[in-house]
Amino acid sequence: MAAQPEITQRDLRNRSKEIMDAVEDGRSFTVTRDGHQIGELIPLRRRRRFVARAEFAAMSRTAAPMDIDAFRADQEAAVDLKASDPYER
Repeated sequence: MAAQPEITQRDLRNRSKEIMDAVEDGRSFTVTRDGHQIGELIPLRRRRRFVARAEFAAMSRTAAPMDIDAFRADQEAAVDLKASDPYER
């Protein structure tokens, strides 16, 4: 794994747009002050919301078979099916 490039606190202040654009593009930096490492700038992990149909189909082909009766039993065990009165004590 390659070392992160170091930037000084002054560089961060003076070149913040350029550096933050690089972080947004996936680059990471170690920030230094007076020659000492004081922190890291790292991109946030982005949650993926969409899975392509072909990718889903490929994952599904290798998935374990599902027992629908066991699945239903797990659901019923996890949920209280009785209607309850919220004012009942």
